[in-house]
Amino acid sequence: MNLQDKFERPLRDLRISVTDRCNFRCPYCMPAEIFNERYQFLPKPHLLSFEEITRLTRIIVRLGAVKVRLTGGEPLLRRDIEKLVAMLSALEGVDDLAMTSNAFLLPEKIDALKAAGLRRLTISLDTLDDEVFRQMNGGRSGVDKVLEGIYAAEAAGFSPLKINAVVQRGVNDHTLVELARFFKERGHILRFIEYMDVGNMNDWKMEQVLPSAEIVAIINDEMPLEPVSGNYFGEVARRYRYADGGGEIGLISSVTQPFCGSCTRMRLSPEGQIFTCLFATEGVNLRDPLRDGASDEALEAIIRGAWGARIDRYSEIRSSLTPDVRARRKKVEMYHIGG
Repeated sequence: MNLQDKFERPLRDLRISVTDRCNFRCPYCMPAEIFNERYQFLPKPHLLSFEEITRLTRIIVRLGAVKVRLTGGEPLLRRDIEKLVAMLSALEGVDDLAMTSNAFLLPEKIDALKAAGLRRLTISLDTLDDEVFRQMNGGRSGVDKVLEGIYAAEAAGFSPLKINAVVQRGVNDHTLVELARFFKERGHILRFIEYMDVGNMNDWKMEQVLPSAEIVAIINDEMPLEPVSGNYFGEVARRYRYADGGGEIGLISSVTQPFCGSCTRMRLSPEGQIFTCLFATEGVNLRDPLRDGASDEALEAIIRGAWGARIDRYSEIRSSLTPDVRARRKKVEMYHIGG
């Protein structure tokens, strides 16, 4: 029987963060002044092994999750990640296996990932303006390196790709039409993400959020749009298609149009904690009981308890919290559990 939480939301999606490391330093996720050469990332023994990840995934899939996504950090920094892809793709009940990546390392990995059973790719690219892009990734990459990864994914047969772009007012909002036109012409699905207050390190301010309604208006002025109904319950992106039939965009509006009521996501962190919300303050430890010899049934009971007690709806209550209360609330960082 599929799990449901306190608000009768089913478990459908599992996001697996395979590493807390990343080769970019995006200020909205891993600001370079904090995540510098002195920053202590998780030691290797603390990370779940591929076998441990696969075992936990098998249990969580049995409880209702049908979509599995590998994230990070940057998942391609995890050595031999294609081996994990092969192990997960072989699991009964996994209907969809996807990965989110910044694409920097994708050209050298794409064929192995495809052969291992990866079905879909989401690539993060906030702008085509090279100067703005370097500003938004901490100076770690130019646009061309990401485009090389996108072209490699296309050549390997990944189409359509989903392209995620975080939008910050006054930073990259003047480049949105160019980005939309580029991916419209290539047949990919561009998804604009409102700048979110994930974690406590990105100095988030509401005035930096460009509401998705404004984003739609900006694109619509140049390339007319019309709304489209969702593909399934729990889909986070509000869909719009181009009126000329040339594809679609999506809007992930966690700040101005929260979707907590249909959230079906569980997150597994690199060191084996499960989180029931992107804005969670704490997780539930599965690694220690797993390594202490817990049976599948015992692990399942822990997972059932965590999801069954779930009442998370941070995005819905955000506006009722004062800035001071929001600042004091200690939330898990996005690089640690994926976006």
